Amino acid sequence: MNNRIKIIIGVVIVLVFVSIGFFKFMDTKIEYVNFQEATAKSKVVEVKGVWLKDKETKFDPGTSTFEFYMRDDYNTEMKVIYPGGKPNNFEVADAIVVKGQVKNGSFHAKDILTKCPSKYEGNGQDVK
Repeated sequence: MNNRIKIIIGVVIVLVFVSIGFFKFMDTKIEYVNFQEATAKSKVVEVKGVWLKDKETKFDPGTSTFEFYMRDDYNTEMKVIYPGGKPNNFEVADAIVVKGQVKNGSFHAKDILTKCPSKYEGNGQDVK
């Protein structure tokens, strides 16, 4: 085989692998959006918001599903369905980030992250 043909085949193989890697990376890139934008997208996204304590929150042990209502940073409310138990520190969280996608009018979360108040924050008193 001619050296020139070997080089061309090598370059083509490298370009194929670089292209596959790029598209795989773009598929795993997760965006922060609000519920309205999440509804319009068909891929996994992250939405930040707060738990609506005054709305129904429940855990169904039969299906091992945790459901609650959340308000995003743009004041849009949506039901969140998570296949798992209630996360630690859920009740004391300042903010919640859900990762998943909207299906049938509800946000189906694959993961829930809680942002809790830091025990290292000052209490407003000066230390002397």
